[in-house]
Amino acid sequence: MPTPTKPPERKPSLFPLSMVLAAALGLFAPLAQAQSLLELYDSARAFDANYQSARLQYDANLARAAQAKAGILPTAGLSAGVTRTGFDNTNPPINSSFNSQSATLSATQPLYRPANWATYEQGKSQVELARAQLEAAEQDLIVRTAQAYFDVLAAQDTLAFVQAQKTAVDEQLAFAKRNFEVGTSTITDTREAQARFDLVTAQEIAANNDLHIKQIALDQLVGKIGAYPKSLRAPVVLAPVVPADVDAWVQQSQSVHPGIRQAQSGLDIAELEVQKAEAGHKPTLDLTASYNVTHDPSNLAQSGISSRANTSGIGVLLNVPLFAGFATQNHVRETLSLRDKAQSDLEGARRAVALGTRTAFFGMLSGQSQVTALEAAERSSQSALDANKLGYQVGVRINIDVLNAQSQLYQTKRDLAQARYNVLLGDLRLRQASGSLTPEDLQPINAMLAP
Repeated sequence: MPTPTKPPERKPSLFPLSMVLAAALGLFAPLAQAQSLLELYDSARAFDANYQSARLQYDANLARAAQAKAGILPTAGLSAGVTRTGFDNTNPPINSSFNSQSATLSATQPLYRPANWATYEQGKSQVELARAQLEAAEQDLIVRTAQAYFDVLAAQDTLAFVQAQKTAVDEQLAFAKRNFEVGTSTITDTREAQARFDLVTAQEIAANNDLHIKQIALDQLVGKIGAYPKSLRAPVVLAPVVPADVDAWVQQSQSVHPGIRQAQSGLDIAELEVQKAEAGHKPTLDLTASYNVTHDPSNLAQSGISSRANTSGIGVLLNVPLFAGFATQNHVRETLSLRDKAQSDLEGARRAVALGTRTAFFGMLSGQSQVTALEAAERSSQSALDANKLGYQVGVRINIDVLNAQSQLYQTKRDLAQARYNVLLGDLRLRQASGSLTPEDLQPINAMLAP
């Protein structure tokens, strides 16, 4: 029996990715409303509660550190009082009372107080500690913003690819039905295509839900309703890792990483705490000055004669500690142990940062290799799909072969898009791991976004 003529295969229409996503979300927002990564980061910086908390804590730490300077500066005080005194004498009999008014102005300037100077130096270290803590919070916000940004883009791509696959499977289903009607294929082809169509429909529902969840997370982070991130401009060209030497990244991290700087400041503070404890054995010397005015306006006990006395004095006050019940010695032992602990914490921070930097560096290289491999896999999957379609038309391939090739192609496309986002995010994580991440590092990514 002659083989009936097969109807021409309809090629799936390829809609722009943004139009597919807009149809899925019900949002036909103009491209002018899309925000870049830097714009959304600025919004997150002004809105994110975690960063604002770190910023306010930094301001509080600065004020606390400034208090330490008070111990080496002069202090002055003014005191005044009024006293009423009763006077009762039997021989000769006198019974009277009188008022006494006094005012004292005093000032003290520390001359030798080792503990106060150590506290003052601790204040400087606390400023550096606060600055490192704020930088760590800023770097964390950069990475969290980029993560949320790329999560939305990846979810958009996943939904778009699933919808494109659904369109292709739907056309393959219609093709199988026509072939069955004309007798060139079995009902198996139709049922296989129908099963794949139902599966892709379920995947579309899941992808749509995932996109909404990722969108909500981004909105919450940046404080905007319906934040619309810009997608990457095609073709995507990923920059190589610079410098390409992992040891250079590790060496850089040892001097600039906020975690190491916090641990170093903690060690400096602990060493100064030892000096403060040892100062408990040392004398203190202060310069003091005072001026006192005492006025008795109605001193009847002294024949009603009003009196006024002005007294001034200036000198030095020496205080020598002799014995404090072994409290000072035990305090020194305590601070020595805490200093050793701070030294161990610093060494641990250095090792952790070095390990994290190496892990992020090799993860970045692995991600770039995955992108290269997936780009080759995408081309191979497309060729395999074309070959299976041609083979199905001439009868050497069955419908399930075409469906599997379609599934493999779109899965590869999803993996490739996710791998590209992972590389961009991995670059930021590498800079965060080395402690060199700044908002300016978002500029190269911003330049890769579609206008």
